[in-house]
Amino acid sequence: MTSTTPLRVGMVGYAFMGAAHSHAWRTAPRFFDLPLAPELTALCGRNDDGVRAAAAKLGWGSVETDWRRLIERDDIDLIDICTPGNTHAEIAIAALEAGKHVLCEKPLANSVAEAERMAEAARAAAERGVFSMCGFSYRRTPALALARRMVADGRLGQIRHVRAQYLQDWLSDENAPMTWRLDKAKSGSGSLGDIGAHSIDAAQWVTGQNISGVSALLETFVHERPLAGDLVGLGGHGDAGDDAPRGTVTVDDAAVFSARFDGGRPDGGGSSAGAVGVFEATRFALGRKNAMRLEVNGTLGSLAFDFEDMNVLSVYDDAQSPDAGFRRIFVTEPEHPYVGNWWPTGHGLGYEHGFTHQVVDLVTAIGAGEQPSPSFADALQVQRVLEAVEASALDESRWTKVEGA
Repeated sequence: MTSTTPLRVGMVGYAFMGAAHSHAWRTAPRFFDLPLAPELTALCGRNDDGVRAAAAKLGWGSVETDWRRLIERDDIDLIDICTPGNTHAEIAIAALEAGKHVLCEKPLANSVAEAERMAEAARAAAERGVFSMCGFSYRRTPALALARRMVADGRLGQIRHVRAQYLQDWLSDENAPMTWRLDKAKSGSGSLGDIGAHSIDAAQWVTGQNISGVSALLETFVHERPLAGDLVGLGGHGDAGDDAPRGTVTVDDAAVFSARFDGGRPDGGGSSAGAVGVFEATRFALGRKNAMRLEVNGTLGSLAFDFEDMNVLSVYDDAQSPDAGFRRIFVTEPEHPYVGNWWPTGHGLGYEHGFTHQVVDLVTAIGAGEQPSPSFADALQVQRVLEAVEASALDESRWTKVEGA
């Protein structure tokens, strides 16, 4: 039974991620026993009419139009940040220094320098019992969580290969309008940071190894897009005609890189030298709507996952079925991660459940006085990989070491 002790949440931002997070905060205590009871106390957005309409729709008790005021409120225990990346550092650091727990969407920041400041603020806050977590929600997909368990249990043996793809097609039309996601000043990067960051985190989390070096290519296919909606002059949402003014795309449309993993050892050396990996992130793969894929090959077996078939994990065991190829595990059994709190066997889960599981893990950790995962330090490591990819691409794909590896 969920505790009656409240965890009063204030959320900044109410678009796509804000809606997903709102659903998670409402749903988690109804299906999981939590040590604290989340309350949707206040929603914050710059537009008064917009934030009031969103609060009424999404179930928030009050509104603010200034995130500073939200942080100042005595009736807020946790700040949930669902805004563009250029705002993450300022909001998160202020919240932590004010004694508020923080959940921050990925990627953690727009630069390593910002992410370092956030990680240091998080470290200092944790010493006072104030915790933070970065929202890499795909970790909470039951099939991926099962994959991590299998690797940790040694089912795949020594990891040799990692293949990670994140394929979407929503920008394939060159007349699709500008959005803030195509403005580097706001988003930090394009497909690399927006979706590639998920692949980096998932690959490192499942294998238990960090990426230590990369060789990369970045490509922008469409350099100008029509401006539309309320962001004319910056980039906007909605339909745009052929005569609309056009803005400059300042991020990558596609990212491709090879990688070396550290083998789970600080030096990456010896007999446990790490796997090799290949990564691809694009929003131009026609026909692919949200194909977040991961394949891991080891000395004893392999596993493969595709979010477009998110309730399935494909597993190959070389000892048990060398001639049978991969077998499909339908990850809906009660012993599978998270699944026992939901529906009967065979009734699959959806995209929104990852965010609910994220809330469950965060609230459980806060209630236990423990650091949630992924921490800001974990997210900083992903940020360092993103920076190394960009640096390599700018230097003719030269092999580039990840800072700290």
